[in-house]
Amino acid sequence: MKYYIIAGEASGDLHGANLIKSLLQQDPSANVRAWGGDRMKTQGATLIKHYRDLAFMGFWEVAKNIRTIFKNIRFCKADITSFEPDAIILIDYPGFNLRIAKWAKARNIPIHYYISPQVWAWKENRVRLMKQVIDYLYVILPFEASFFQDKHQLPVDFVGHPLLDEIAQFDPGTDPAFRMTHNLPKAKPIVALLPGSRAQEVKKMVAIMAETAKSFPDYCFVIGAAPHLDNTVFENLGLHVIKNDTYKLLSHAHAALVTSGTATLETALFEVPQVVCYKTSALSYAIGKQLVKLPYISLVNLILDKLAVPERIQGDCHAKQLTADLKGLLNGPERAAQLKAYQALKTTLGGSGASDKVAQLIKQRTHA
Repeated sequence: MKYYIIAGEASGDLHGANLIKSLLQQDPSANVRAWGGDRMKTQGATLIKHYRDLAFMGFWEVAKNIRTIFKNIRFCKADITSFEPDAIILIDYPGFNLRIAKWAKARNIPIHYYISPQVWAWKENRVRLMKQVIDYLYVILPFEASFFQDKHQLPVDFVGHPLLDEIAQFDPGTDPAFRMTHNLPKAKPIVALLPGSRAQEVKKMVAIMAETAKSFPDYCFVIGAAPHLDNTVFENLGLHVIKNDTYKLLSHAHAALVTSGTATLETALFEVPQVVCYKTSALSYAIGKQLVKLPYISLVNLILDKLAVPERIQGDCHAKQLTADLKGLLNGPERAAQLKAYQALKTTLGGSGASDKVAQLIKQRTHA
């Protein structure tokens, strides 16, 4: 079978890689062509476009790059036509992927959507299009099943969250080995800094994180940098920077400052107390505030439906506030409260085996 997979971000590359691994285990002769990243390529996909060339963050950034985006869409359609896949698998990245789904549906190519667009956060009107162009929708968050099925009568398969498997099978190694590999001090407890994967957001966040670190001389602050980011982004900050080892960083971290996104959930599943922080351009924030009507920005709080981890957004995202929050996580009662909430989070997310479940369903439905 021939599968065409499209992922446009680092998290999509991770989930796509695990899905490809499962697909090839169940269908060793499968031919996978993909837009994604290094992880997907490592698992056997022929990589056509890297997500670093696709990730445009915020309304202003998208507007500036609109010509490139439409050029990529045209190229993608031509590449799919040439490849003639038996199925297309779309992973999140809705602005791009729903356009491809609409085009492919008209050509009778089966559409499997894994990691649903977050239409429960904004652009709920997209559900109507999703019902028209998606053949099979696989969701990973428990509240998504009721949102689509009960509210919008769109059948879905709830498969559990793939991060549960990814983290459960991860081998962190020893703390001394990790510190030696990255030339970190032996005694100081580690605070992980996860500033995001898009250059536009990272530049803003690392400056605030570096300023926060100055208040904690007895701790070792380490940036877990997305592998595609240019090293110049992190120059002159006075902080340790590591790439391609974020999970080990979280495994050995005592606390973390995390930009909103999948990383907030990963940090929670590694049981690292965290402060969620986010700052974008004034224009993007103003527009987003009008469109997004959610009570929280972190997946941890959304899944638990309560403020389990603090969120510092835009005007509240500054070194003074993050310093106060971090002090509570390092030595205060806030630490125990978060760790307790993390246990409830794991229970809510459901069982293991998400990638295998999706691969099996896709294979069955493609061969049917």
